[in-house]
Amino acid sequence: MDFTHSPRALELRQRLRRFMDDLVIPSLPDWQRYADEGVYPLDVLEPLKQQAREAGLWNLFLPSLREDQPGTRTSHLDYAPLAEVMGRLPWAAEVFNCNAPDSGNIELLQLFASPEQRTRWLQPLLDGTMRSCFAMSEPDVGSSDPSQIATTMRVDGDELLINGRKWFTTGAAHPLCQVALVMVLDLTVPDGSGRHGRHSIVAVPMDAAGLVVERNIPVMDHQALEGHCELVFRNVRVPKSHLLGDHGGGFAMAQARLGPGRVHHAMRSIGQCELALELMCERALERRAFGCRVGDFANVQDWIAHSRLEIDQARLLVLHAAWRLDSEGLAASRIDVAAIKVVTAQLQTRVVDRAMQVFGAMGLTPDTPLARMWSWGRALRFMDGPDEVHLRSVARHELQRAKGRAPAGGAAP
Repeated sequence: MDFTHSPRALELRQRLRRFMDDLVIPSLPDWQRYADEGVYPLDVLEPLKQQAREAGLWNLFLPSLREDQPGTRTSHLDYAPLAEVMGRLPWAAEVFNCNAPDSGNIELLQLFASPEQRTRWLQPLLDGTMRSCFAMSEPDVGSSDPSQIATTMRVDGDELLINGRKWFTTGAAHPLCQVALVMVLDLTVPDGSGRHGRHSIVAVPMDAAGLVVERNIPVMDHQALEGHCELVFRNVRVPKSHLLGDHGGGFAMAQARLGPGRVHHAMRSIGQCELALELMCERALERRAFGCRVGDFANVQDWIAHSRLEIDQARLLVLHAAWRLDSEGLAASRIDVAAIKVVTAQLQTRVVDRAMQVFGAMGLTPDTPLARMWSWGRALRFMDGPDEVHLRSVARHELQRAKGRAPAGGAAP
């Protein structure tokens, strides 16, 4: 098992870093100026997207990319260090058409879309000319158990009729968002289909009659420009051809979408942890208190050392999950992916919290990216499933393994 980055991954990472340093980071003041006015910075993004595509840094996340589709194919293992570089700036992934939730939706459409759906939605997403969202979580049920999802869909003649409410739908406020992939309780599925066979996914255009973006929900008192939105579906009608895959296949499709996405989130999180550690060290060297540098205090040195060790441990765990995903598939790597989801989200809040403490009160302000990074790390402990659900999966796996082997002390009495 060798986690040395391949020559191709190293070459792509070098090019990506240069692109970030030369073009993306210098655009940050312009991005912030738009953001301060509450306007999505398309004028900043669109030229960068065109340059990224021309530089061969496009759709890097997609291992199943076909020869007739735009982008640069990489394995999950090769993509991991690239996601880490992009993660240092929250909006950078969109420059390279690697941003969530579009990356997961593209993979979903590649796997399950009809020819008509591929033309209407997949190709524009691959080209970066439109954006999308994935509507799964709901305010009235525990969405960590997807079998409880209550937004309904039934067949009415040649149409699908949808009613319900979703929230924390990331990307729904993006000015280019044109379609929502909506997970619904499919009332056409016969009884006896099981808890995980009752749901379907439907593509709903954002301008469909009866679909209302109720609000853009602030997360930790920050309102994202792309939106974490509450959506209301009141007798929304779409053609039957908007069903993705088969009736009752929604749960399996959602799992296929979420697995790789969790690897992407984890590596972007590690990128933010690396940035926090760099800022912590710089501040510890330049700030003085009680006659010496802050970095000379033993407790601050402990924070720095623990952060270095924990980041490297988490990175190895993520690379192992990516390797298993490439070599053995999603089913075999399910527990590895659950583990990295917990580890990296908790790591981010821990490392960033130490950096904020070294910065003092400045760490709470917009003068550094730390407060935003901390709040995002805290949100990651819910996104794509809360910590408790993933810990439960890991524990059940361990208990199942224990049932299959003899007791460590010999035969049971």
